[in-house]
Amino acid sequence: MKWHDQGGAIETALICSALLFDLDGVLVDSRRAVELSWERWAEARGVHNEFLMKLAHGRRTSESLPEIAPHLDLATEVAFLEKIESEETRGLFPIDGAHALLQLLPSDRWAIVTSGSDKVALSRMRYCGIPKPDVFITALDVKAGKPAPDGYLAAAAKLGVPPEECVVVEDTRAGIASGKAGGMKVVAVEGTEKLADLVKADVVARKLSDIKVEQLAEGRMKIMVVGAANEVGSRR
Repeated sequence: MKWHDQGGAIETALICSALLFDLDGVLVDSRRAVELSWERWAEARGVHNEFLMKLAHGRRTSESLPEIAPHLDLATEVAFLEKIESEETRGLFPIDGAHALLQLLPSDRWAIVTSGSDKVALSRMRYCGIPKPDVFITALDVKAGKPAPDGYLAAAAKLGVPPEECVVVEDTRAGIASGKAGGMKVVAVEGTEKLADLVKADVVARKLSDIKVEQLAEGRMKIMVVGAANEVGSRR
């Protein structure tokens, strides 16, 4: 990891063999769509929980719902929410820089690991023009969702890349914990959560377009992340 003063900013360089992306909040801005979906569900079920979105973001529906509405049938509510989320497109669009970044990556060197279901994730990706990678891990592919490392470890294994050779790109505390638990370096992107909530990442980027990729020899990559000196540097 190298640090360079860039006129008030700091550039961090991470060397890796694969990039593993979360979907929502990293490649696709679905925050408003997610909020609208959960609000519609809560209204339909008469659920009032002030921590609703804090519990829902970045986690599998099957794991957050029991904390939000333990009195309801889990399978029924998961199916209902999946239907709502797969149809909701208001406030849904690709994150700036997502298309350009993915175009730089060889198909066997990146993956998506999402807490969403196949149906919801693919619906959002199609709407936003995000390509489906060869390695695509969803909520149904793992026993335990984030913050457990299962999803990211599964993606690394399918790519044939050791966990320590992977860099995870995340936007939530649960996602950061998942990548770190898997022995991977983590780049956090501000947006879904505030900087203060992302301090356990190796480095924080203000936006996805601040992440650049340079191809190296033998299939390796240099991931360059620009962050504000007073933000990133203060954590070291």
